[in-house]
This record gives sequence, C-alpha cells and structure tokens, in this order.
Amino acid sequence: MPRHTMTAHTRVLLASLTGTTVEFYDFYIYATAASLVFGPLFFPTADKAVQLLSSYAVFGVAFIARPVGAALFGHFGDRIGRKSTLVASLMLMGGSTVLIAFLPTYAQVGWVAPAILCVLRFGQGLGLGGEWGGASLLAVENAPKGWEMRYGMFPPLGAPVGFVAANGFFLILGSVMSDADFLAWGWRLPFLTSAVLVLLGLWVRLKLTETPAFLEAEAKHAIPPVPFAELLRDHLKPVLAATFCVVACYALFYLSTAFALGYGTSVQGHGRQAYLAIEMAAVLFLALGVIVATVLADWYGVRRVMAFGFLGCIVAGLTIAPGLGAASLFGVWVWLAAALFVMGFTYGPLGGFIPELFPAGVRYTAVSLAFSMGGIIGGALTPMGASALAKSDGLWAVGMLLVAAGALSLGGLAMARRATSAR
Repeated sequence: MPRHTMTAHTRVLLASLTGTTVEFYDFYIYATAASLVFGPLFFPTADKAVQLLSSYAVFGVAFIARPVGAALFGHFGDRIGRKSTLVASLMLMGGSTVLIAFLPTYAQVGWVAPAILCVLRFGQGLGLGGEWGGASLLAVENAPKGWEMRYGMFPPLGAPVGFVAANGFFLILGSVMSDADFLAWGWRLPFLTSAVLVLLGLWVRLKLTETPAFLEAEAKHAIPPVPFAELLRDHLKPVLAATFCVVACYALFYLSTAFALGYGTSVQGHGRQAYLAIEMAAVLFLALGVIVATVLADWYGVRRVMAFGFLGCIVAGLTIAPGLGAASLFGVWVWLAAALFVMGFTYGPLGGFIPELFPAGVRYTAVSLAFSMGGIIGGALTPMGASALAKSDGLWAVGMLLVAAGALSLGGLAMARRATSAR
C-alpha cells in the first residue's frame, strides 16, 4: 500500500477512534456521576434507593434523544456527507457535557437544577445519536476488502478507552480529595475537562476527506431527498433486525458498569474507590473482546461471532447473582471481566455488520437509528429497571434482563439473515 494511502487510512482510523472516545468519555462521566453523586445533589430524599432511581431516570433521557439525533444527523450525513456531520455531532455533545460542569444543584435553585440537567442530558444523547453511526461508516467505508470488521472495531474501541479515562479521572479525584469536597465541587472537573478532549477530536476530524462510498453514491445520484422516509419504506425489516442485534451489548454494558457501580456502593457497601478500580480493570477485557471478535469476524464470518456473544449474554444473566453478589471484590471482578469480554463479541462487529445491511444512500441514517433504538431497549431503562428489580426480587431477576436481551439479539441476527437474503 502506498505511503500516502497508509497515512490517509491511519488518519481515518485515528479520527474514528478519537471521536468516539471523546463521545463515550462524555457519556460515561455522566453515568459515573449519576451512580455516585447526582442522587443527593439533584434529587434530595431520605431514601438512597429513590435517589439512585431518579438519577438513572435522567440518565435514560439521553437514550430517548438518541433516535432524534440519529434521524437529524443521519439525514445530513446521508445528504451532505460524513465529515461535516461528525464535526457537528461532536460539538453538540461536547458542549452539553461542559455545561454540566457549571450546573447549580437542587439546594441552590430548587427544581430548576434537575430540569436543566435533563435538557443537557438530552443534548448529550442528541449528539451521540449521530456520532457512532458516522464514525463506523468513516472506518468501514474506507476499509480494504476483507478488512471491514477490523476497521470497524475502532469506533467500538472508543467505549473502553473513554470508560477508562472517565472512571480513571473519578478514581484520581477520589484519592486526592475528601468525600465532602468531591460532592461539593470535585465531580465537576471531569465535565470541565471534556472541553480539551472535544478540541482534540475536532482537530483530527477537520483534516478528513469524504468516504469513497458516499462520493460514489453522490456521483450516481443514489442519495434520496429524505433518507429517513426511504429507509422506513424500503428497509424497515433490516432496521428492526439491526436494532435487536444492538440490545444485548447495551444491556451487558450498563448492567456491568452503571448498575453494578450503584448496586455495589449503595447496596452492598463496597468502597467507591475500590469498585471503580475493579471496573476499570474489568473493562480492559471489553477492549480485548472487541479486538478478538473483529479479527475472527473477518476470518470466519461475522454472524457466527455475534451469535457467540449473544449466547454469552444469556450465560452472564444466569450467573449474575453469584457473580455480582459475591462477597469479595475479586469474585465480583471475575464476573464483570467475563461479562465485558463477552460484550466485546456483541459490540465489536456491529460497526462492520450493520452498514453491510444497507445501501450507501441511507446508510448513515440506518446505522445511527438502529444503534439508538437498540440503546433505548437495552440501555435506557436497564439501570433503573435493574435497580428496582434488585430491590424487590434480588439479582436473579436482574439476570433475566440479560437473558431476555441475549434472546432478542439472537432473534435479530436470524431476522437480519432473512432480510439480506431477500434483497
């Protein structure tokens, strides 16, 4: 491969990784803060469980915003190109995140504080709704033949990198300041730091050119006036199939991170610092799973690899009670690491798998919409529902959420096979 081509491909992969790292860092610092401090700061009540449920409810607002962002950014991503749309989505999510750093608390302005938090959370979700799909297309549409899944792994790798950066920041803050200082102002620093990361992401993305697939579709006049309308009219079945395939990875992730952190610190009484540390160690297995899964997907077929991940989601659900409920943190870590490794098989190949279901003219809208709708089913209500189930019925009931998610994604995989064979 010529040197200039290698440089161009490196820039594309760096841009897809950097952008999603920033996006997921922004998203995860909210998830971590929701589990640790947002309850008492924005939803004061004597019952800690109610605080946590209220905090998770606002957490879910971003997932409701995602399909709106998917339709909005998907339209422009299919109509005017991937590059400009990715820049806009990054700016929206980054701006919403930075503003959270300056948000007053309930004690200062009353109900206005959680109301503004909801608005900014909606802005986060709106931006992320257009981010993941565009970053995936940026990588996959520039991939050499036979390397689509491996190129497609770079946006998913932004998830563990962003998670480690987000939780690592909270871990450092917790080690250098008192709980009182952390609750009073320390939690704001990760949100403020997001401004630096967003500028880095913008710098990388502004140097990109359009993808070959988009330029070809544009040259052939194969871009519909309203991609969303054509998608629902002509490609509804693969959209539903892709949506169901996304559910398992969201359920696995948010039960293994946001729910586990809240449950472990609030219910089981583990120390915040220790739990953040084991989650950071466990999420490295997510990165490993993404890499292994995408390599195997290029070699042996993506559907076979994803089926393994969906079956692993079911197993994780059946073992969550003795795993997450273990008395020792080491036992908890073993379950978290295994669940997140399996999640890599459900998540890593998605960036290459979903785009192949759709033509280039509606692809940005399709990928973004499927990923966002899958997030509502598998992620928006999962931490809140799991907290309620754990309180009333125990961890075994939480595990049934994972079993259901794995089964639904297996059904989506079978549905995707039928949809593509019928085209």
